[in-house]
Amino acid sequence: MNQLATPTRTDSFELLSREEIAALGLELSEYRHKKTGAVHYHLASDNPENVFLVALRTVPHDNTGVAHILEHTALCGSEKYPVRDPFFMMIRRSLNSFMNAMTSSDWTAYPFASSNRKDFDNLLQVYLDAVFFSRLDPLDFAQEGHRLEFAEPTNPKSELQFKGVVFNEMKGAMSSINSQLWQTLSKYLFPTVTYHYNSGGDPEAIPDLSYDELKAFYESHYHPSNAIFMTFGDIPAEEHQARFEELALHRFDALERHIHVPDEKRYHSPIRAEEGYPLPADEDPKDKTHIVMAWLLGTSTDLKTQLEAQLLAGILLDNSASPLLHALETTELGKAPSPMCGLEDSMREMVFACGVEGSNPEQRDAVEKLILDTIAKVAENGADQDTVESVLHQLELQHREIGGDSYPYGLQLTLNALGSATHRGNPRDVLDLDPALATLRENIQHSDYIPKLAQELLDNPHRVTLVLRPDQQYHDRAEAAEIQRLERIKAGLSDDDIQQIIKRSQDLAERQALKEDESILPKVTLDDVPVDIPVLEWQAAEFGSLPVEQYGRGTNGLVYQQILINLPELSDEELAILPIYTQALTELGLGDQDYLQIQARQARVCGGISAYSSMRGGIDDEQQLQAYLVLSSKALLRNASEQAQLMRDTLESVRFDEHKRLIDIVMQLRARRESAITGNGHGLAMAAASAGMSPVAQLNNALVGLPGIRDLKQLAKNLADADQSAAAATDLAQRLKRLHQKMLANPRRMLLIAEPEHLGDLEQTLAPIWTDFNASGASALDRGKIREGRKAFWSANSQVNFCAAAYPTVTSNHPDAAALTVLAVYLRNGHLHSAIREKGGAYGGGASQDSNIAAFRFFSYRDPRLKDTLADFKASIDWMLDTPVDDDALEQAVLGVVSSIDKPGSPAGEAKQDYHNRVFGRTPEQRKLFRERVIKVSGEDLLRVTQTYLKDVEPSIAVISNDSQAGKLGDWIKENGFTLEKM
Repeated sequence: MNQLATPTRTDSFELLSREEIAALGLELSEYRHKKTGAVHYHLASDNPENVFLVALRTVPHDNTGVAHILEHTALCGSEKYPVRDPFFMMIRRSLNSFMNAMTSSDWTAYPFASSNRKDFDNLLQVYLDAVFFSRLDPLDFAQEGHRLEFAEPTNPKSELQFKGVVFNEMKGAMSSINSQLWQTLSKYLFPTVTYHYNSGGDPEAIPDLSYDELKAFYESHYHPSNAIFMTFGDIPAEEHQARFEELALHRFDALERHIHVPDEKRYHSPIRAEEGYPLPADEDPKDKTHIVMAWLLGTSTDLKTQLEAQLLAGILLDNSASPLLHALETTELGKAPSPMCGLEDSMREMVFACGVEGSNPEQRDAVEKLILDTIAKVAENGADQDTVESVLHQLELQHREIGGDSYPYGLQLTLNALGSATHRGNPRDVLDLDPALATLRENIQHSDYIPKLAQELLDNPHRVTLVLRPDQQYHDRAEAAEIQRLERIKAGLSDDDIQQIIKRSQDLAERQALKEDESILPKVTLDDVPVDIPVLEWQAAEFGSLPVEQYGRGTNGLVYQQILINLPELSDEELAILPIYTQALTELGLGDQDYLQIQARQARVCGGISAYSSMRGGIDDEQQLQAYLVLSSKALLRNASEQAQLMRDTLESVRFDEHKRLIDIVMQLRARRESAITGNGHGLAMAAASAGMSPVAQLNNALVGLPGIRDLKQLAKNLADADQSAAAATDLAQRLKRLHQKMLANPRRMLLIAEPEHLGDLEQTLAPIWTDFNASGASALDRGKIREGRKAFWSANSQVNFCAAAYPTVTSNHPDAAALTVLAVYLRNGHLHSAIREKGGAYGGGASQDSNIAAFRFFSYRDPRLKDTLADFKASIDWMLDTPVDDDALEQAVLGVVSSIDKPGSPAGEAKQDYHNRVFGRTPEQRKLFRERVIKVSGEDLLRVTQTYLKDVEPSIAVISNDSQAGKLGDWIKENGFTLEKM
């Protein structure tokens, strides 16, 4: 690893406080920049994955998405790095474990993480220059924000269109009913402050933003006086500060403007509102209304107020045994609790929300009464002491767990603390909860404490009841309004205006096609890559007849246990209900206790228990299928034996006779899966495109892909039908019971993860619980072989498109797998990013080699185009074969793959990954070999695999779009052999 010279110490910052946070094993220091007032919070840890974040308080006062568009545009070139796209260029020239930028409701943050010190400094230089010395080129604003462009860019007689990455991104984001629900709720909860507006941008308002307004927002908000610096890791704070001063801060004086979110005006009486959301014209609007109640609470920077709100929210909504969640799950007034249920505490003032989905507008008063009556009972009677203790137990567990699997652990901590820092609170309070939890434990001993909190909620008049009902004409009216707006604009264009639009299109196309001088950007090379990857130590044991593999890891007092059961041979009918089975297994009663008692037990014992199926293809043959049922949980060390007993009871004593509960589970699962389409459309499209590649691909698409969602919707419809509900529920329960009996007949194995010093004691404690737990069945899931092409056009409730194309390739052990993996990154960097995102206007696009199913897959995300994107996929293949391989670009692609392989996770997450890799035949030796092959990939290898696997091969294709597009492209769909599928 390259070591940098230590920068000279600087006295430009003054230390304000320093405190050890024992529960997290780190030291938190707060500094202030003397000249500008910028604050720096440093979380000192011995973790080599260092994290940097600079955040600006951003408080827009309209729906144009100015903060969001600025986040994008600021990363498109700066004073020191005047290239078009330094952000995406640095992704290619880095070994980062995280790089991004994000816009929240009241801040914009630019974080990254890297375990390589040279790489960290490279990224720091680029990020600081981008934030504080951005060029803000008008063409970048046109590309990333919005612009007017003719459908045929040089033909003014063609249709006029709105284009722009953020414009299309937000069209996709606001296709999500959940996003519409939250944004509409915020509009009424916050009548005057920044949360009233859509910080991401409303697609109808985004075209109103001018370039001058963007620049003015930048000049007033992107200043060190309004900045919060946060760092985590083993680089000393003084080194960071020397670099901050050298690279940016010495050029600024204090900014007089004090940017903040003021107190919201308070309602003196609750209000009600009703709005619509788009529903396809051929869908029945019955039982598709969302009814949500929300209260505006106190400030999030007051730790006492925040923890009391979390405590009350937990008591009311923590699990199915909680009174309010139980009422919302079991009521006939809706199909499932609203996804808005819970406490939002990241904004300056907190929001508590609850409600139902799958209702009807006329049920508003009844839903209100149900919610208020339930809270009133808590205000009158309080809560069971065990329930209150369980909520505190969950808060403690969440606080102690070391994450890092989805986001780097240090980034999770800094983002958790950022809200408090944004509103000039004390981030220490958020990170060091132990003293506050101790105070809460004292307070809950008073019998009137919980009733008082519930009564305060009831007495709070700043309350909104929102009815969001389906509107079958909404989409058509919105589309017509946009067309009419564009027609009015076009009719009013002068000859000069027309020429300006044409010239800007040409200038932008030239800028996008320009070959930039990337050499001005810093980079790491393959010489900076570690030679090897670490191998985790583990030890084998046996708990009676149960084989156990143990990992000693730094888990901060948590214990992780998993049971794996070989999936048995299952019929198509049994496989169809597997997702319901895995969801229901941990949400039903056990033995003579009903599900409410078991939910309470789970809350007392562990921090979550879940079941899921895990399937992979063979490392040498994608047609081989290996599959397991996994039961997983985590708990504090003191609860390890109760955790184990709960897991065993779950597998051996689950009852399927709670038919009403089963119906509720199906309704909730349907709601979650359907609402996720617009957020994971690219993943669903890739699953559909590659469904014919292997048994695993086929099962993945059928169970959790679009067909699975459609089948789930039909089952939910049957269960909701009064005439067939009872029979359908009985039939489902019987099928689940038979499926479970098959599971119990098959062999099991166990994974145990805890701190090394506790493994010996845990073995003595847990072995008696798991003794004689194994089974000797030999049934194994076998789906035969499949290798076929498919084309599907899926019509869903989405304003944008998701496109995917899949080509048959090879498995991970094949020598070409490494070259195909590098090729995917090379194509993204060299052609797809420019063609699909910059020129096409999609929010994202790229390619990947999935060796698990032996498929190479192209994709686009939140895409305004469809046929042109599919053409770009194909064109990238020709580009690869017709364009000389660039050695620097090849090295960048290799670095990108190596970075993803070497990306660190949480201590427990790395152990789980290592264990499951070995279970599925991905040994450390095999993974090392793959990594070595990646590093050795040559330009000739890229050309060879492109020619072999992609050129002149007919791909499988899947598109997710909407009814309007299906109607316009009807002939094309038929001519190209697509099946037309309807969600």
